Amino acid sequence: MMSEWKEITLNDLLEDNSAELQTGPFGTMLNASEYVSDGIPVLAVQDIGDNKLHYHKMVFVDEITADRLSKYRVKENDIIFGRKGSVERRALIKEHEDGWLIGSDCIRLRFLKNVDSTFISYQFGTSFYRDWIFQNSVGATMPSLNQSVLKALPIRLTSLPEQRAIASILSSLDDKIDLLHRQNQTLEKMAETLFRQWFVEEAKEDWERGRFINEFDFTMGASPPGESYNEEGIGMPMYQGNADFGFRFPMNRVFTTDPKRFAKKFDTLISVRAPVGEQNMANEECCIGRGVAAIRYKANISFYSYTFYKVKSLMSDIKQFNETGTVFGSISKTDLENIEIIIPDLESIKRFQSIAKPIDEKIMGTTIQIRTLTALRDTLLPKLISGEVRVEI
Repeated sequence: MMSEWKEITLNDLLEDNSAELQTGPFGTMLNASEYVSDGIPVLAVQDIGDNKLHYHKMVFVDEITADRLSKYRVKENDIIFGRKGSVERRALIKEHEDGWLIGSDCIRLRFLKNVDSTFISYQFGTSFYRDWIFQNSVGATMPSLNQSVLKALPIRLTSLPEQRAIASILSSLDDKIDLLHRQNQTLEKMAETLFRQWFVEEAKEDWERGRFINEFDFTMGASPPGESYNEEGIGMPMYQGNADFGFRFPMNRVFTTDPKRFAKKFDTLISVRAPVGEQNMANEECCIGRGVAAIRYKANISFYSYTFYKVKSLMSDIKQFNETGTVFGSISKTDLENIEIIIPDLESIKRFQSIAKPIDEKIMGTTIQIRTLTALRDTLLPKLISGEVRVEI
């Protein structure tokens, strides 16, 4: 049986004491001296991703402070937004995040019991809602989201069973995508650990010391004419730097009909302009702009796994060039050529390649699965949320 959809505003879902819209503590309610190295996480704008939290920059308070600020604790199924900057991003609070705190510049949504917050969070993730939030936010220098803007947000609502069914379909895709991402991270860590063991911890004294140019060939990118750029897939894919990089492979975002410099399939790619040292691998022949360098093993181009993990092991040397330059960090061809390295014997490299290549092939296959599932989710999302595609209850 198909239920009817209705148009309401977010304020209609926050109409009694069982639901609320809460902003985080400000001013002297939480100061630097109250933070600890481990404890209850305090969420900031930088922790809000795309329907989930990022954990790499979190700060913490102890239980006493958390209890004092208990009104700012989040619960499972809350949704939080940032008040400034990337205001269109939001995070749905998971079970293990229950009890954490929202800090300054965060807004917490808590809904009535006849609303599925997972469904609502997916609705917020469609291009219509992201654009609406961004366009209706105020601020002289950057977007600023406030309660009145959020309360006016238009919502399309169907019956609770259909909300849950839609959320279940989309969540199952996201769960599979997350699982595949974790598998890839585990596989890559295995190969990194093996490389470190063989070529760093157990490096042989008789291995040659040399420079980067002695072991690798590389191409520094050059930007094609601006009029050759397009986003319609005409010509060759072009990668300009960190903005195009994903996990392992870059994303096709910009194309050019007049490529100047090229990377070959499986070349290691690094960003050479701010930020210096982000790393990917080419999964096809492509054009590289001035923000990218393409690297390959000099003696045998097929040793791409060894190249990838060798470059990864040199990242601390490469990233130091983020501190150079008058405005933005950059690394030049000469800088890259002259990085000091240890050059293992060819047999050790061959042996590593024979083990690491199957691991990388698994990563590549899984990455293709991730992109296929992501495209399916992104295609289904607006159709399910709008009611264009209906779910049988």
